[in-house]
Amino acid sequence: MQISFIGLLVCVGILLVGYYCRGPLIVGLLASLAFGATSLMTLSWLGGSSPLIYTFFVALVVTAIGARRRVWRDLGNVFGKIRTLWILSCLMIYTAVGAWLFPRLFAGQTSVFVQSGTRRGIVEASLAPVSGNITQTGYLVLGGLTATALCVLLLHEDRMVGIRRGFLLWCSLHAGMGVIDLIAKLAGAGDILWPIRTASYAMLTDVREGGFWRITGANSEASSFGGSSLVCLAFCYVYWRKTKSQLARGLSALLLILLILSTSSTAYVGLAILVIPVALSILRSFLSGRIDRDEILIIALIAIAAVIGLTIIVYDEGYFAPLVHLMDSMVFNKAASASGQERAYWNIKSLQALIDTSGLGVGLGSSRASSWPIAVASQLGVVGGVMIAMLLLVVFKGMGHLGQYVDPETNAVVSSARASALASVVAGSFSSGSADPGMVFFIALAVISATRARARSERYTARRALPLGRPAFKTR
Repeated sequence: MQISFIGLLVCVGILLVGYYCRGPLIVGLLASLAFGATSLMTLSWLGGSSPLIYTFFVALVVTAIGARRRVWRDLGNVFGKIRTLWILSCLMIYTAVGAWLFPRLFAGQTSVFVQSGTRRGIVEASLAPVSGNITQTGYLVLGGLTATALCVLLLHEDRMVGIRRGFLLWCSLHAGMGVIDLIAKLAGAGDILWPIRTASYAMLTDVREGGFWRITGANSEASSFGGSSLVCLAFCYVYWRKTKSQLARGLSALLLILLILSTSSTAYVGLAILVIPVALSILRSFLSGRIDRDEILIIALIAIAAVIGLTIIVYDEGYFAPLVHLMDSMVFNKAASASGQERAYWNIKSLQALIDTSGLGVGLGSSRASSWPIAVASQLGVVGGVMIAMLLLVVFKGMGHLGQYVDPETNAVVSSARASALASVVAGSFSSGSADPGMVFFIALAVISATRARARSERYTARRALPLGRPAFKTR
C-alpha cells in the first residue's frame, strides 16, 4: 500500500474548508466528489486499485455514526421509519454474495469484457473471478453505508444547510478546475492539474478533438468531466429556479458553457435529454400565463444566440465548420466509429452473458459494459435489477405530495439533489460500465428518504392537531 501525499493534502484542505462551512463531514464528502482522479492510496495487493479521496470521507461519516453511544437505537429508528433502507440492505447483501458466487458458479460458461491485467485496455475473456469483483462491490457497499449513515444524520436533525453548501462547493470546485484546465490548454501550458491526478487510471487529459481541446478538469478524461458537469448543472439549475439564488444562476451558466466546450458525447446527449423537461416546464408556464422573469430570460438568451449564429453564417458560411465537424464526430457519427462499435459489442456480449447465466448475472465487477442499465442487467441479473429499479423509483418520485410539509428551502435542496441523481443516471446510461449507480445517487437517496420520513411525521402531527371531526384535507 502506497499513500499519496497529494491526495492526503487535498483531504486535509477539504476538511478545513468543511470545518469553516460548519459541516466537515457532509460538506467534505460532497466537495471531495470534485476530485475525480485524485486517490488517497494505491493498493498493490488489489491489482493496483487506487480508491478516490471521497472514500476517505465516507469512512469518516460511517465511523462517526458507528462511534455513537446510541448507534443501535438510531439504526433501529431509521430502519423502522425508512423502509427504503431494507431494500438497500438486501441489495448490498445480494451484490456481495453474487460478486463472489456467480463468477465461480458460471466460470467458463460465457465470455465477458474485463480490464487486462498485463496491459492497459479492455479484453474479452471467459468468465472468472477478477479483482473488480472486490473493488466494485466495495464501492457499492460504501455507497449503501453512506446512505444509511446520512439517514441517521438527517432524520432528526436539520442538516440541509450542510447538504446545500456541500453541493454548491462541489459544483464551484468542479467548474473552477474546468476553467483552469481550459485556460491552461489554450495558453499552451498543457495539463497543469496533473499533480492532483494520482489515481491509477488511464489519463486522457491532453487530447484534441476536431481542433478543440477536450476539457477534463480534475477528472481523468473528458467523458467523466462531461458527466460530472451534467450532474452539477442539474443541481444548480433546479436550485436556482426554486430559490432565485444568484450563485446557483452563475454556476448554471458557467457549467453550461463548460459542458458545451467539453467535447464529450455523453454530455451532449445527456444535455439534449435533460432539456426536454425544462422545455416542457417553460411551455406549461407559457400556456398557463404564469411565465416568470427567469423563463423569459432563458427564452431571450436562446433567441439572441440563434440570431447571432445566423448572422455569422450569413457573413461566413464556413465559420462553424470546425464545430459542425466536432458534433458529427462526437455525436451523430459516434456509433459508426471504431470506439462506438466496440462499445456496442460490449453491450451485446453483456446481454448475452445475462442469458447464459439464466438471468442471475455474472456478478458485480465481472464484466464491462458501456451503459448503466445493461451493466445492471448483466452483472446483477433480474433480482438485483428489480431492487435497483425500486431505489430508482424512490429517487424519481422525490418528495411528491409530502413537499408541502417541509419548508421551501428544504424542498428546494431535496429537489435539486433529486435532479442531480437523475442526471447521473442519464449520464451513466451512455457511458458507465459498472452496475454501481454512484455516490451521488446514494446521497440523493438518503436526502430524499430521510426528508420524506420527517415530512410524514409532520403530516401526522398536523392531522392530530386538527379539531375533532374536521377532515385533514378539503374534499370536493
